[in-house]
Amino acid sequence: MVIRLVAMDLDDTLLKDDWTISPRVVKAIQKAQAQGVKMTIATGRMSISARPYAEQLGLDVPVITYHGAMVQQVLSGDILFRRVIPSAVAAEIVRYVLERGVYIQVYLKNRVVAAELNEWSQDYERIASVTVEKGDLSALLGQEPEGVEKILMMADEANLDQLAPLLKQHYGDKVHITKSKPYYLEMTDCSVNKGVALAALAERLGIAQAEVMAIGDSFNDLEMIKYAGLGVAMGNARSEIKEQADIITATNEEDGVAEAIERYVLDKTL
Repeated sequence: MVIRLVAMDLDDTLLKDDWTISPRVVKAIQKAQAQGVKMTIATGRMSISARPYAEQLGLDVPVITYHGAMVQQVLSGDILFRRVIPSAVAAEIVRYVLERGVYIQVYLKNRVVAAELNEWSQDYERIASVTVEKGDLSALLGQEPEGVEKILMMADEANLDQLAPLLKQHYGDKVHITKSKPYYLEMTDCSVNKGVALAALAERLGIAQAEVMAIGDSFNDLEMIKYAGLGVAMGNARSEIKEQADIITATNEEDGVAEAIERYVLDKTL
C-alpha cells in the first residue's frame, strides 16, 4: 500500500497533552513531505486556531477545519469550501440549549461567541489559544445573513449524553452532531464531516481513496478513519473508534502519529 495523503486530527492525536507537537512527530511529517507525501490537518478547531500548527509543519495542502465545514489554504487564507448551519436553525438550537442550562458557543469564521463567559470559556481559550467573545447570541444570529460554521456545547459527559438524543430528534435532519472530547458536543451542517471533506480534498489532489491515511482518536474522526484506505486510531482513542480503525498506533504522548507515519508511510521498521 502506497500512502500519498495523510490527514491528522489535532487534539489528543497530533498534539501532546500540553498542546505541542513532539520533535519526533515533526521530523516524521517533514520527512514524509520531502518524499512527496501530502500532509494535512483535519480538526474541529477554527482555522485561526489550527494555523500555528500548520505553519510550524510547513503544510502546503489545504487544511480541514470545523469538522469539515471549512477547507482552507491556511498559509494564504484562501477558503476553498465553506458550509454553514443556517442562522434560523442555529437560533433555534441556541434557544433550546440555553433553556436547558448548558453552556454553548457559536462560530463565525474566525470568531467564537458565547452568551456568558465562565470556566468553560476560559478552559476553551486555554486549549484553542483564541478569545471567546461575550454577546447576545440571538441578536448576533439575527444579524448574520448566512449562518455559522459550528455550534459547541460544553458540559460533563453524562449531561451531554442526555442532551444529544434530544437534539438529534429535533434537529438531526439539519445538523451533524458529534463529540471531539467527552465534554464537547459539536454541531455542523448535516452535509459535512471530516470524511466528506477528506474525500473531496483527495479528489482535488488526484489521490485515490486507497492512498489516503487518516489518524484520529474521537467520534468526530470516525468518518475520515472509515473513509481512508488506512484508518488509524490512536492508542488513547475511545474504544468505539479503535473498533472501526484498521490499525491502532501508540498514544499521543508516545508519538503515535510518528509511529504510524514511520511504519506505513516511510516504511520504517520500529
